[in-house]
Amino acid sequence: MAAKSQNKSTAPRTTFRQEAPTFEKARMLAPTEAQAEKISAAYALDPVDYTGIREATRDSITRLAEVLVLNEVALKIHLQRLVGAHVVSAVRAGEFYSERVTRARELTTGNDDRDDRDGPAGFESRAARARQFAAEAALQARALLGAADGAQAAYEHLTGEQWKPYEGIAAPVSRQVAAAELDAFT
Repeated sequence: MAAKSQNKSTAPRTTFRQEAPTFEKARMLAPTEAQAEKISAAYALDPVDYTGIREATRDSITRLAEVLVLNEVALKIHLQRLVGAHVVSAVRAGEFYSERVTRARELTTGNDDRDDRDGPAGFESRAARARQFAAEAALQARALLGAADGAQAAYEHLTGEQWKPYEGIAAPVSRQVAAAELDAFT
């Protein structure tokens, strides 16, 4: 038993690199402007002001950068993280939207066990609620895509460079190396 745990602790830890969320991925997952307008009209939901959201986000981040007392490198690092958070949020919202559409389709066009019958008197069916929820998720994904777009625009305006997702170097680290590195702090 002791040999087993010793081998386990000294074996190099393997790591994997997860693909960094990108604005392109968020754009692929979110509904297009035409789809968002169609969804908004079909479900009587307020339309998404993509341009307004984009500009408000860009202006907000630009104003923030103007009042922060950061040198060029620190500002770039801060903006990298800020834009990254906006992009991750847009990607996750797009993924959620896709999942909700899939669920709504399953409930609406499923097999004989589907639950698309009318709900109790005065209530929607489960499938109708799922479609409504998917429509709301679509517009949220579109709105967050606009925010991510605005954050990228602010980054480019303030740094003169296009934003790229941060990709750290993923190298395997053995427990012994990690312990030695931590030991340096004592």
